[in-house]
Amino acid sequence: MIGHKIYARHSVGTAPYRLSIPLIKRSVLESLQSEGVDFPCEISVLITDDAGISKINKEFRNIDEPTDVLSFPMQEAGVPGWAAISHEEADPETGLLPLGEIVFSAERVHKQAHEFGHTVEHETAYLTVHSVLHLLGYDHTDEADGKNQMREREKAIMLVASG
Repeated sequence: MIGHKIYARHSVGTAPYRLSIPLIKRSVLESLQSEGVDFPCEISVLITDDAGISKINKEFRNIDEPTDVLSFPMQEAGVPGWAAISHEEADPETGLLPLGEIVFSAERVHKQAHEFGHTVEHETAYLTVHSVLHLLGYDHTDEADGKNQMREREKAIMLVASG
């Protein structure tokens, strides 16, 4: 078994909108396994509220509004997928390759689950898969092919995870 490390925590202020950290960790691991990630990696997850993610969104994307989830890849991938990521950036002390950070707005996840008629757990799992794919170089903003490729991977991983 590959020794991935997933650090996840709630920030102050998310008390009314908690997300399941064990579910997030399982969803990350399922995504990494489905994508063939065969090298120990590290991912950090912060769960905040709309105000917290708005601040981060403004600072890093110059968008002054909340969003459901943000992904901050730490590795460059020329094309989507694990094969495009170099293992050379692994931390020599831990042996772990830092893939990046994921930031959720628990408040937004709860609202979207209600809007879309999903459970909070389904919305959390889906957004986790979506974010991990971003960390692995997938993108849905540039071209139709990229969006279709990412959606296909999301569906496949969600199917395996729910099965």
